[in-house]
Amino acid sequence: MTPLRVGLHLRGRRGSVTLEGSKALPTLWRMIEGPLRDGGFEEFLDGLEPGSALRGAMDTLVGQLEAHGLLVAGPTPHPTTVRSTATGPVGEWLGVTAERPDTARGALLGTRAEVVSGAPDGPLARAAGRALAAGGLPVAYTVDPDLPGDRVLLYARGAGPVRGVAVGRRGGSGYATALGSPAQIRSEAEALEALEARLDHPGLPGVPATSTTPIAPAPVEVPAVPAAFFPLLAGAAAHRLLCGAAGLPDPAGEGEDDRLLPGLPAVLLADARPPRADYRSWLGPDRVDADRRVLLPAAATLGEALRRLAALTDERCGMLPEPLPGDLRQLPVPLARCVLRRAGSPDGVLVGGAPRLDLARLDLFCRAAELLLGGDGFTVGANPGHARGRALRAVAAGLLEPAGGPHAVPADRWSGHPQVRHWWTTLTDRLAVPARLEVVRVAPGEEVYRAVVRPTGHREPSWGPSRELPLLGDAVEGTPGDAAGFAALAAVARVSASDPDSARDPDSGFASGSGGAVAPLAAAGVRTAGWEDSGWTGRWLAELAGREDAFQDALRRVTGAGPDPAPGPPVAGPAGEPGALLRAFGFTVLHTPRETP
Repeated sequence: MTPLRVGLHLRGRRGSVTLEGSKALPTLWRMIEGPLRDGGFEEFLDGLEPGSALRGAMDTLVGQLEAHGLLVAGPTPHPTTVRSTATGPVGEWLGVTAERPDTARGALLGTRAEVVSGAPDGPLARAAGRALAAGGLPVAYTVDPDLPGDRVLLYARGAGPVRGVAVGRRGGSGYATALGSPAQIRSEAEALEALEARLDHPGLPGVPATSTTPIAPAPVEVPAVPAAFFPLLAGAAAHRLLCGAAGLPDPAGEGEDDRLLPGLPAVLLADARPPRADYRSWLGPDRVDADRRVLLPAAATLGEALRRLAALTDERCGMLPEPLPGDLRQLPVPLARCVLRRAGSPDGVLVGGAPRLDLARLDLFCRAAELLLGGDGFTVGANPGHARGRALRAVAAGLLEPAGGPHAVPADRWSGHPQVRHWWTTLTDRLAVPARLEVVRVAPGEEVYRAVVRPTGHREPSWGPSRELPLLGDAVEGTPGDAAGFAALAAVARVSASDPDSARDPDSGFASGSGGAVAPLAAAGVRTAGWEDSGWTGRWLAELAGREDAFQDALRRVTGAGPDPAPGPPVAGPAGEPGALLRAFGFTVLHTPRETP
């Protein structure tokens, strides 16, 4: 407990809470701290007058402790007379942290620590050794001349396999890996230092280094690092090692940070100026340990998919380009952009739009990942249904070129759709783009429709065939109105993205959206109001989600695809790394060759 001016900050086994609002809170805590520790809490409460202000305050405080998981029921702890872990700070720490303090004490008693570094007298190595010794472990120092001066490997040697944590500093930044085998943490240390080098030198390769990749020198001038940075960083690494040795949960899970992905290891990234440290979900390029080879289940909601996207595109340790709105205008349609990088250098800018910014970011991320995998022939989705929807729509779009004829759908079947009216009016009136919208049925007897938008001259009619002109928008959906709505929306996005005020990158490319493929993700767990109609994005997505399974079945029949497009084949070398990383984070990667029948 840390007392505040008008409250308390309490840290427990799995989380923490701050209670504020009364100067009496520290006094109340002092009254119940002893009974809570020695097992006499029930008797203490019985001694308070029922209905009194003091009893009411105590009940409120205890209720908050229970609500935040800070009370544990169990037998009164008995004193132990074992070595340094029995009493003092270590014993108190284990007593309030471990589910079974005696078991944790026994594990630490059978463990010795080793600090391996190229400079054993360096501030980071010494600080790590002091932290481990304060945790009750005997510490030995080993010199490894192959290690850079500011990289330290901490090992716990006990009854089981050797486990360790790598901690390092590069300039004004530092890291501490998750617990792992010696080979695993060495590889991760090299990869993290390569990522820091990429931030220092944007021209360096953007793919994290493998164990055989040399680390580039860092001639960048860095401000002096505060002396306190070394013990703080080393202490965080030692804390992770001590928890692992004692069988306690990893400290990364203590902060209830919903940005972290359950099931994946987290790396601690720290900055000296301004002082800051955060855990980030991260997988290095070499996955030696079993917990690094984990595959997350597919995302069930849009929120889950976006959390994984954020981890994969993290500014400090992400492997893939992050789609952001930047300075793009968000009206009349939300836009996002991302910079594609190959061999560390910018390789183009991708811009895309969707009914909402979150949908635009996910669409753009998937398209950027496809391009990094090799472009045509690969489809990426947040889950199998999303990937299949994207892949099948892309194949169906090439089956029939809308140009009127017997397959054309009359305008009165789709022009009244609220989304068509909105986006078509935006394109032709607000943006003053003369254009033509055409809708065709892709195959007789199947509810599969393709809509395209092309620019026209001012005097030409806005409905009907216009084969020669380039496309502004294109969509394949299960109803004429849905197809026309997404095609008009895509046209608005393309025109807005090409506006000099919106896209300041002359070489930027436009990524067409995936239409209704994202609807099941976006609608999962989301309630819509009874008064909403298809003109509201939420209701439209919910309606699309209800039709998506039947629509994909129709697309399979029309395209001749099997029950599922084939998974992507293994790709050797660095090119295969994005695909493996995407699958590890729960994304689906399909190999879908687009053949013209």
